[in-house]
Amino acid sequence: MSSSAPSRTGYAPVHGLQLYYEVHGTARPGEPPLVLLHGGGDTIETSLGSLLPELARHRQVIAFEQQGFGHTADIPDRPFDFEQSADDTVALLDQLHVDRADLLGFSNGGTIALQVAIRHPQRVRRLVVASAFFAREGGEPAFWEMFEHAQLTDMPEELRRAYLETAPHPENLQSFFDKCVQRMREFRDIPRDALRGITAPALVVCGDADVVRPEHAVETFRLLPRAELALLPGTDHAELMKRTGWLVPMIEGFLDSPAAAE
Repeated sequence: MSSSAPSRTGYAPVHGLQLYYEVHGTARPGEPPLVLLHGGGDTIETSLGSLLPELARHRQVIAFEQQGFGHTADIPDRPFDFEQSADDTVALLDQLHVDRADLLGFSNGGTIALQVAIRHPQRVRRLVVASAFFAREGGEPAFWEMFEHAQLTDMPEELRRAYLETAPHPENLQSFFDKCVQRMREFRDIPRDALRGITAPALVVCGDADVVRPEHAVETFRLLPRAELALLPGTDHAELMKRTGWLVPMIEGFLDSPAAAE
């Protein structure tokens, strides 16, 4: 579980899954919840554990673990897929009776958040996209080549330990790793016109030493019609979500700012 005690946890029936979720904080009148989407290989705790309790001080936050991640058991013959995860996200909102939400996605979760905004635009009020690719050219060639020969021994120890401690079937670690790698090997670019069609206000966040090239974050910002941009200095991919002193006021200011025609 996250480092702050959730007010509610549960498992929601979603597209053949029992999707694990946590609800933190208290809803403010007239304000949608903030939904957090963790990164690849992660759990709620490893991806969002530093940021979640800070954001939940002033709003309701929903975090969940995607297919095969953390407490959510896998469907063995269903690959990990960004579009499917976007549809799972909206199906969870249906189960929780949430008509519209703000989304914050980190890394692969940011790509999923973009897919939610493209596939289900009416369900998204505002969008925070942190360290996320929309196209393969957003990363150096060496980053993508890494997935061509990835082995389980390459999995970060923190992520390995988190999987073994939380997964309902920890014996499936190798399968989990293989499916995470395969999703990145088969990464498909999101068409730029699809990003141009996202109408929700967006905040694009990236570290200046991230696996996502800063130039890619700038292009994401340019393509999204109603976007703001934050590049964090001296910050790599692993550090980004731990920069709470910078991120929390920026995210809260963005979510709370007035926006026309929402």
